[in-house]
Amino acid sequence: MWNDNWAATAAGRGKSDDLFVKGAEQNRAKQVCGGCSVKAECLAEALDNRIEWGVWGGMTERERRALLRRRPNVDTWRSILQPVAAV
Repeated sequence: MWNDNWAATAAGRGKSDDLFVKGAEQNRAKQVCGGCSVKAECLAEALDNRIEWGVWGGMTERERRALLRRRPNVDTWRSILQPVAAV
């Protein structure tokens, strides 16, 4: 089920911002995201709002930019990622 209040239960909640924005630390952040129950919601937030910094939903800003370039016609990532969150 999609969680509209995803930030309250995110695995990264309470972690240092440095973990999510600095070079090699991003690999550790991606590990934190790996088992997060709201990873899809977090990623949809970043993609829909074109957030250009840090790790969101297990993807770095570079990975998200590449995805946005490959799929420029997507209006809302929630519609794509919501079925994934339901599994």
